Amino acid sequence: MLERPGPLRRHRWLLLAVALGMAAVAALAVTLHRTGAAGASVSRERLAIATVERGTFVRDVATEGQVVAAGSPTLYANVAGTVTLKVHAGDTVTQGAELATIDSPDLTARLSQEEATLQGLAIDWRRSRLDAEHKLLQLKDAYNQAQVDQKTAQREMERSRKAYELGAYSQLQALRAEDAMEKATFAFTQARTLYESQPGQNRFDIDARKALLDRQGFVVADLRRQVAGLHLRSPVDGQVGQVQIADRASVAKDAPLMTVIDLSALEVEIKVAESLARDLQPGMTAELDAAGRRCQGTVSGVSPEVVGGQVTARVRFGADKPAGLRQNQRLAVRILIDRRDNVLMVDRGSFVDQQGGGYAYVVEDDVAARRPVRLGASSVAKVEILAGLSAGDRIVVSGTDAFNDAARVILTH
Repeated sequence: MLERPGPLRRHRWLLLAVALGMAAVAALAVTLHRTGAAGASVSRERLAIATVERGTFVRDVATEGQVVAAGSPTLYANVAGTVTLKVHAGDTVTQGAELATIDSPDLTARLSQEEATLQGLAIDWRRSRLDAEHKLLQLKDAYNQAQVDQKTAQREMERSRKAYELGAYSQLQALRAEDAMEKATFAFTQARTLYESQPGQNRFDIDARKALLDRQGFVVADLRRQVAGLHLRSPVDGQVGQVQIADRASVAKDAPLMTVIDLSALEVEIKVAESLARDLQPGMTAELDAAGRRCQGTVSGVSPEVVGGQVTARVRFGADKPAGLRQNQRLAVRILIDRRDNVLMVDRGSFVDQQGGGYAYVVEDDVAARRPVRLGASSVAKVEILAGLSAGDRIVVSGTDAFNDAARVILTH
């Protein structure tokens, strides 16, 4: 006879299933209690999580720059003519080296004519000086003669007066002697006046001729400058850049001919975001990396214009400028804006630009909870935390666009 099994033995599988179900319900209750009202569930693999830390905050700008010439003067044709090139694009030149010549027969002929006119005016000026000396000499002779005539008339008048008093001369003869004395005195006064005023008149005439000579000299000097400008010379030590005309080509006045790149005054042109450009100031220290060769530089200028959300700035090399730099060469540039110690910070991510940077998702176990924060300055790699977080907190720095602004998000594996 088989013994009939008891109720526990007969329903053991059912009891086991009920126990497992209750355990699952309890686990689910614990999870729901821990997560609360979670609005989304996102895989950890889609997120970037960083830890808030306290340390030295370095605010900098890292970008790429392009080597440009701070000085690249362009040479123009000062007159119309035919250009003969002496160099080619890429040639190294020194200051004062002849780069091209312009053939202008009209200008050279005009210079010859004006030089001949200048010589004629110079002769007239020298002749005016000789004429002035001759006139002054003549007036001096007339003055001396008038002085002698006055003295003679004076003696004759005195003799006639004594003779009249003694009865040897008539009254008419004495009066004639007095009239002759008056005439001689008048002639002497006029001769003295002409003689004393002639030097001033001579200076006036000579200065007038000299002014004409100087004016013509300025005309000739300007023409000589233009003729000398027919020989185009390099204004700096450097390299010939773009040549904009062909050899033996005819050009118009003020037409651009070529550019000369001053390789001794190279700068680095960089473009930075508008949000970072407001902190850039001339004189800031910059670090440049040219194919592994590091050197120091200084921000020389920041453009006031924003183009495409970017601002153009220039960095000037320091005393340790690398050798062999080429125009348009690419360099890595890092500009130090600020450096502070004992600053609460975290890795920079997309959360800085979402919701205006006023919230961050703090990770606790498998839950990310949204918490209001206040951010400060930001650099290329870090962002300053002013309030809302503490050192050691772990936050989601990238990937929060999938949270849909939920207050709590479950993080799955």
